[in-house]
Amino acid sequence: MLGNDVKVKPRLPGEVWVLVVASFIIAIGFGIVAPVLPAYAKSFDVGTFAVSAVVSSFALVRLLFAPMSGRLVNRFGETWVYIVGILIVAVGTGACGFATAYWQLIVFRCFAGIGSTMFTVSAVGLLIRITPATLRGRASGLWATGFLLGNIAGPIVGAALVEISIQVPFVAYAVALVIAALVVWWFLRRSTLTALDTSTAQPSMTVRDAVRSSAYRAALASGFANGWAVFGVRISLVPLFVVEALRSTPAMAGISLSVFAVGNAAVLMISGKLSDSIGRKPMAIAGLAVSCFGTVWLGFTTDVPLFMVASLVAGVGAGLLNPPQNAVVADVIGAKAKGGPVLAAFQMVADCGAIVGPLLAGVLVDHVSYQAAFTLTGAMAGLALLFWLFAPETLPRVEESHVASDVAGECGTLDEGPEVPVGERIAGRPRQPDA
Repeated sequence: MLGNDVKVKPRLPGEVWVLVVASFIIAIGFGIVAPVLPAYAKSFDVGTFAVSAVVSSFALVRLLFAPMSGRLVNRFGETWVYIVGILIVAVGTGACGFATAYWQLIVFRCFAGIGSTMFTVSAVGLLIRITPATLRGRASGLWATGFLLGNIAGPIVGAALVEISIQVPFVAYAVALVIAALVVWWFLRRSTLTALDTSTAQPSMTVRDAVRSSAYRAALASGFANGWAVFGVRISLVPLFVVEALRSTPAMAGISLSVFAVGNAAVLMISGKLSDSIGRKPMAIAGLAVSCFGTVWLGFTTDVPLFMVASLVAGVGAGLLNPPQNAVVADVIGAKAKGGPVLAAFQMVADCGAIVGPLLAGVLVDHVSYQAAFTLTGAMAGLALLFWLFAPETLPRVEESHVASDVAGECGTLDEGPEVPVGERIAGRPRQPDA
């Protein structure tokens, strides 16, 4: 029996694993659609700029709706906003497969963007609220790993489905999203850990308060660069570069996205663990440096094998950056405050990058070269790195009081003691060890 003087190590709550499984399912669908979306838009007989606009319009709506998403999270709680957001994306994405004109594709993508920002903001909010501060990097890395593993499998599945019809991947994504919504609803429907606490008045952090922190400003800068490269240029230009510049096939474009995801997923858990031990700042700086190098290299590759290697390097950089970046935002907000608007602002900056990036890169491709487009994209990561050089370390050195820590104390540790299933802890009745 453990004495009162023995400190119990915190553990990841079971609810985190529910979010990880959901992110994996969502990512499979996203990966199915990503490599075929540019070609699908191109089938409406439009130019490169218009193809990039399909990606940017999605991000634009996410940007415009992000403040409302933050308020919805503060009002109704993360769980319901998460589920409703996923279902909205399902409807919008499924409708894209039945578009008969370019403008319809834009409208349906915009509708899906509303739901996308809802479930993204609420998912990060849940991770912050239910995870102890000293495990935030690992929780973020695990959640992102689930998404990336889905991204690895998704493009390969999408390449097979597109052989049936170019519309089929969109329907498949919609089905995957409905399944993800059901998973979250079923396992979290009785969770007291994820439920909105209405018994006490929780303080709300404003964006103005958060921006006073240079660490938060650094996270905004890297979020912008990451949105530009990963959610913008990677989706809009990489498939076109593989087909037009490298003279390869759309299927190979899908495989290149999977290679990026492999590099990303390979280091996410390592980065998360290190950001919880040595600090957020060194891991973020390393991620930005590798991302800058790998992204610029992409544009100067002349054959598919080298392009795959560069994609792997760029993926490693993004994987190193993600956990510490998200953990810093969580550190700034803290576990006790409502941070919906602060999370929404962080998401808005990433969406700004996803909007501006593909458009400017598309203009450079049309009027200069692919090399110029990828060089500019990599330079944004280099600029963000400067912000991190002057940011303070936010890793808590003193353990915070957190509801998840209380649960951990009742349920055992990561290394020893009985594990209580989510359903039993949800009901508020921690299971006693068997005699």
